[in-house]
Amino acid sequence: MQVYKNTAYNGRAVCFTRMRFSSSIWSMIEFLPSRAVFLSVFGFSIHWYGMLYLFAFVVALALLPHLQRHRKLFLTSDEWASAVAYAVLGVLIGGRLGYVFFYEPFYFAQHPREIFFVWQGGMASHGGFLGTALALLIFCARYKVNVRRFADVITVPAFLGLGFGRIGNFVNQELYGTVTNLPWGMHFPGAEGLRHPIQLYDAALCFILALVCYLHLRFFTRMPGKTLALFLMLYSVVRFLLEFIRDQQYPMIDVGAFDLSRGQLLTAPLFLFGALLWVWFSQKREEEDPIRSI
Repeated sequence: MQVYKNTAYNGRAVCFTRMRFSSSIWSMIEFLPSRAVFLSVFGFSIHWYGMLYLFAFVVALALLPHLQRHRKLFLTSDEWASAVAYAVLGVLIGGRLGYVFFYEPFYFAQHPREIFFVWQGGMASHGGFLGTALALLIFCARYKVNVRRFADVITVPAFLGLGFGRIGNFVNQELYGTVTNLPWGMHFPGAEGLRHPIQLYDAALCFILALVCYLHLRFFTRMPGKTLALFLMLYSVVRFLLEFIRDQQYPMIDVGAFDLSRGQLLTAPLFLFGALLWVWFSQKREEEDPIRSI
């Protein structure tokens, strides 16, 4: 790095040095370096998928304080921020472990260190469900929040988050559908023929179901917990049906007279659980459901 001896140039030399330093910093930061990557900072890639999930959590943080009044909750902004933080950890840990155990157990048994390489991709929505459910149960126990009322409130941002996640899959050009002759079929890298843009189908349905859950949350207030049950059943039906036109990366599983995908096999118990909750909560009265207790 050159420094001029003549004092008349000291100021200019300092400016020149700073410009060179600033340029070297900016050279390590790239916006939109590839289709799937939103930002690259010092070689660390921030994918569109992650940015959309971050946006989903921000939206949840904005909506939850307003939605809670439909279930007579009175959590503070700080408490909701803590709840979202718990959910973030649940999604990340549960989604990753779900992928490890549900889809690639043998590979990760031989490469256990790669379990922590989340930037390489590999998340499972069912694992994210379980992780988030466990994390938020811990939150409710710690803050003494009624689980049924709390679960009802989070169904709306949950569907929105799932929708944003599917848009991330579309940007990444992954999890596309089977071959189609429909006019809106799309080309995807590495796939032959026109394919169903199933990510967009899923995203649109999730946004519609977010509205359905909001309407149920707002107008059916007498039986807390039933919005959660509705959420589980609606998500299960949509996921199960869309699996029929999803391009399957893993072998189908023989279940008696049917061949089911892993997604369908994992979704069926979710629907049954939602149906059981619907029946159970239908028999409970609101008076049996204190607001600040689990």
